[in-house]
Amino acid sequence: MRFDIFSVFPAYLNALQLSLVGKASEGGAIDIAVHDLRDWTEDRHRTVDDTPVGGGAGMVMRADIWGRALDSAFDIDLGRENPRRILAIPTPAGYPLSQEICTDLARNSDQIVIACGRYEGIDGRVAEHYASREEVEVFEFSLGDYVLNGGEVAALALVEAVARLVPGVIGNPESLVEESHGSAGLLEYPTYTRPLDWRGESVPQILTSGDHGRVARWRRDEALRRTALRRPDMIAALDAQKLDRRDRAALGQHGWYWRAKPELGEHPIKPVLEITDKRQLASDYADLAARTFPDACPKTMAAEDIEAFIAGNLSEEAFAGYIASPRHVLVGLRDQQCRLIAYSLSLLPEGDGAAGIEDGAPVDAVLSDGERIGPLIELSKFYLDQEWRGSGLAGKLMTATLKALSAQTREWERPYIWLGTNAGNRRAQGLYSKLGFELVGRRQFMVGEQNNDDVVMARTLDVSY
Repeated sequence: MRFDIFSVFPAYLNALQLSLVGKASEGGAIDIAVHDLRDWTEDRHRTVDDTPVGGGAGMVMRADIWGRALDSAFDIDLGRENPRRILAIPTPAGYPLSQEICTDLARNSDQIVIACGRYEGIDGRVAEHYASREEVEVFEFSLGDYVLNGGEVAALALVEAVARLVPGVIGNPESLVEESHGSAGLLEYPTYTRPLDWRGESVPQILTSGDHGRVARWRRDEALRRTALRRPDMIAALDAQKLDRRDRAALGQHGWYWRAKPELGEHPIKPVLEITDKRQLASDYADLAARTFPDACPKTMAAEDIEAFIAGNLSEEAFAGYIASPRHVLVGLRDQQCRLIAYSLSLLPEGDGAAGIEDGAPVDAVLSDGERIGPLIELSKFYLDQEWRGSGLAGKLMTATLKALSAQTREWERPYIWLGTNAGNRRAQGLYSKLGFELVGRRQFMVGEQNNDDVVMARTLDVSY
């Protein structure tokens, strides 16, 4: 790999003689040549710029001088047939430099020529000319959304970012995997060294436990946490199929989820919460309700009874009524294509809640500590589309539901929320237990013409479980 760098301030690039890049250059892993652009001028003042055509502030670097300089670099015999040559031009108007681009350049390039512009930049014909040449690729790049005085800082960044990926430059190639923007696709976890205690701050105890498995998991969780908080775009680009259940739990704490059985190349999503008062959305909720309600029914239930219940309680007209009702609270989650994937429907007691237990809940219901419960809010519906069950999304939906209900019951002394679920539905009961509900009693629940035995579960109206 050869780097040729042209600048009117070549001494600016002396830093390339230092550290790993300098050692790699001395050892022959890479070849770096820094050139003074003024060596290709022809006047005694060594002028490299002129006034902009059409007027305007500043000066523009001349195309003829740059042409002579760059031709000298591209005429160098690299000792191989059809080498890949790159003309890299730092500019605020360029493509953002990324780890992916640097990896490609390190693996597949033979020569990178960097043109460090100054003043108002390089005459635009330079990039156009070399882009028209078959043997040269032009790469105009930017370090970020800001402007520098010249391209030297960007040149230093490009050389270091690319050179460290060239075999033989970094001593331990494994360090390139876990580092920020490495092949893991995450920001790097925090690192520590001695002393273990410094100014009242201690190294996380798990790192001194000697348990390599727990240390690896902690580092993975920290990398996920950092990336979710600082670079959500990187989380959205991860391959969901390559993330395990612990990854799912860690990302779920920051609002990222994926289907229980993602396909290869499918990405995590950040569902959008809605607490709707728009009647035009009733059809979305009716469609999801019609798909999900049958899954909660026992296998012995007649199809006509299920259909009758859906028609009477989960139709578009019914949901329009729930949305219009001040006693109903409808919470939904949508994916990034705006499709409704989960919802809950809650029913507030009449008045200020002092009436206590709603119809259908056991009057003598008590929690495990013997405390009588009330006033009560009924969690009437709580459903996820089938492909999202087991994704961890139920926790987000429950938290959103509890927050929405808490906002409407601030004046109540000790509100509780209760639900009924079929006594034979162990999966649902297990989920509700994880979400903080306790078994408090039983009830009978009609679906069509069939009477069902339900268990009743309840919990306090606080956002914890």
